[in-house]
Amino acid sequence: MQVPKSSELRNLTAKHAGGMRKKLRKLKQRPPKNLDETFESLHEEAFEQINCLNCANCCKTTSPMVFEKDIERLSLRLKMKPGEFVERFLFLDTDGIYAMKSTPCPFLGEDNYCSVYDDRPKACREFPHTNHRKMHTVLHLAEKNIELCPAVYAIVQKINA
Repeated sequence: MQVPKSSELRNLTAKHAGGMRKKLRKLKQRPPKNLDETFESLHEEAFEQINCLNCANCCKTTSPMVFEKDIERLSLRLKMKPGEFVERFLFLDTDGIYAMKSTPCPFLGEDNYCSVYDDRPKACREFPHTNHRKMHTVLHLAEKNIELCPAVYAIVQKINA
């Protein structure tokens, strides 16, 4: 599997994202029985070749959802009250869900390491959402992340629909 460099991703997605999105929509409408296993296999293959520390696009460009359990865990880690953590780092989005106020993530270091890695939000733990059970229910996330994550691009490129 050829995993593109994050610097190449914009050009590649400009050419191929439309067809890739169409492929994912088709999979969502008629998911094959082996969809989870196929994504899992391609996910493992992609991450054998990619080191997220070389990219960190997800941390540089998105504001992950942050749930109550995440707030509790992170505020403990940072020795803050949950309300103080919310006020300092989060905003309430239009769906009534907390997300990080700023991008890049305030916990991302210049070396692309996360300063709260062991306690990071669930959305960060599960990114890029390409190795879930019932994968057909999160294909919309893969569709969004094609342009963001070189691994997602490589996985979707290899998926047969």
